[in-house]
Formats: sequence, C-alpha cells, structure tokens
Amino acid sequence: MEEQEKKILCVGLVCLDIINVVDKYPEEDTDSRCLSQRWQRGGNASNSCTVLSLLGAPSAFMGALCGGPVADFIMADFSRRAVDVSAVVWQEEGQTPSACCVVCPSSGSRTVVLFDTNLPEVTAEDFSKVDLCQFKWIHFEGRNAEDQVKMIQQVGLHNSSLPQKQRITVSVEVEKIREPLYQLFPHGDVVFVSKDVARHFGFLSAEAALRGLYGRVRQGAVLICAWGEKGADALGPDGSVVHSDAFPPETLVDTLGAGDTFNSGVILTLSNGGGLQDALTFGCRVAGRKCGFHGYDGIAENSAN
Repeated sequence: MEEQEKKILCVGLVCLDIINVVDKYPEEDTDSRCLSQRWQRGGNASNSCTVLSLLGAPSAFMGALCGGPVADFIMADFSRRAVDVSAVVWQEEGQTPSACCVVCPSSGSRTVVLFDTNLPEVTAEDFSKVDLCQFKWIHFEGRNAEDQVKMIQQVGLHNSSLPQKQRITVSVEVEKIREPLYQLFPHGDVVFVSKDVARHFGFLSAEAALRGLYGRVRQGAVLICAWGEKGADALGPDGSVVHSDAFPPETLVDTLGAGDTFNSGVILTLSNGGGLQDALTFGCRVAGRKCGFHGYDGIAENSAN
C-alpha cells in the first residue's frame, strides 16, 4: 500500500453524546429549558476520526460496540464521515456507552456525565487480528492500559521488520487522572498529556509539566500538553520547548471535542511529515476554529482560512 493511501487508526471510546446547549448552567434541583438538543457520536478516539476524515485524512476506528439502536446511529454516522470501521469489535454483552453533555457558550464550559457501561474493552487479542500494514499512524486513547501496552508491543514487533520510512508511528493520550494509565507514558512516539493530569502532578503550566514529566517518556519521544486558552507546548528529544498560542474564535460556541480536534491536527501534520512547530500551531488553530460552531461540520473550510 502506498504511503499516501495508508490510514490513521484511532483506538479507544465511541459513545452516544446527548448534547444540551444552555444559556446558563442549571442550578441543582431546578427545571430549565435548553436552547437546543442533539445526538452526536462522541468519545475521544471517535471524535479524532471525525476530524481527521473532515481534514482529508483516511481514518479508521477501533473500539467496542454492542448491537442496538444506539450502535445503529453510531455506525451510520461513521459511514457518513467515511471512517473505516472494519476493526470495530462487536460485544455480545453490555451496553454502548452514552454521555449527557451540557454546553454553555456564555461561559465556555462543557460538562460531561458519562455512563461508561459494562461493555467489555477491546483486547490485545482483538488487536492481533487487525492487518497493521494498512496504517501509517496508530493513536491510542488511554483506557485499558495493560492491554494497550500489549497492543503497542505488537506494533513494535510489526515495525521491527520494516525500514524506518515504512514503520507505524504510535501516539498515546493520557487524559484521565488514573494511575494505571500512567504506564502508557513510555510507549508512545508522541505522547499527549492533559492539563488535568499535569495539574494532578502539581504542575501549573504546560512547560513545567513537559519538563517535569519528560523523564517518563521513551528516548526520542515527543511530549505535548495543551493548556486551553494559553495554547499548547511540546518538548522533543533536543530539549527545547515549542509553543503555540491559542486561536480563539470570534464567538465561543462549543468547546466539546476541542481537545480531540487539537490531537487530530497535530497527528495529521506530523503524519504528513510536518515539523513540530507547524503541528502544534495547526492543532491549536483547528481546535480554536472548532470552538466557534456546534459539532464538527465546517472544520475543513474553517481550517483552510
């Protein structure tokens, strides 16, 4: 398969997002009306596939689903976005996860309550059945870390027989404050660490987090930390910190999925041979533009401006 035809695979969560847009965040134990409500396919890895596809990159998703009307909606939306779902693992037990999201444009907040059901996660055995030759980049949303480490080891074994230019690049996202996820740090060529995790370790800025956490990543890896309205920083093996300012929209509308959009912009640029500064700037730019409208439609047009 020619390099330009190879896909970017995102491994992680897909769920149903039920999104309520409100003019102010509701007080507890009150009744209120929302400005609008919609169903949207969600989940970090799923969202990243959407953005990659909209930006013109062939993308594929691997995650778990269980048959039913929610899964039907999700699969139809994957198809609408031209995301390859041949690696989806269908489980016989459990429910497809769903999340209730409250988006408040006036404050810029997005509040998510996830019902992360008893649906079994994708395993290393599931991953072993996937033909890795079709991918140039695999991104892991940190979830069942022990199995994901084994998946990454499978990628390493696959890469070991290939010349450098044909090897798959691996990125991992450590977003949640969960101790088991931290074992993913040394297993990515590119590692995204969230502001929440950075703060959990006591760091008060992206640069401080990168310098403090870089010892956890493998030699030669890139560590990236986005810090909301303060932009994002990256630290590579040369020891110098690269920074991009944020690019806020004229009017803040919807920040849900902005982090997944940032990750996609960075991955797309790096996977096409771009430099770290360009990747960071494009990630911030496309994430900022996404915050200016609901959902993801229009990302490609807005990002080209």
